[in-house]
Amino acid sequence: MPIVVQLDVMMAKRKMSLNELSQKVDLTLSNLSILKTGKAKAIRFSTLEAICKALQCQPGDILEYVDGDNGETND
Repeated sequence: MPIVVQLDVMMAKRKMSLNELSQKVDLTLSNLSILKTGKAKAIRFSTLEAICKALQCQPGDILEYVDGDNGETND
């Protein structure tokens, strides 16, 4: 999938565990884990907003587009 989820990177930068983020954004651990591992097919804007608020970041800090043809990122 050309959209790569960098949630684990932002969580590490903020020194926040999956449990702590789960409590802050009011999502189950399993749903956050699906998102974190890149297995999610979609994300609601309200969920993305809550995650960005909890991690004090921008959506682009969490989501990255990777060109499927050559594997290069488009920043």
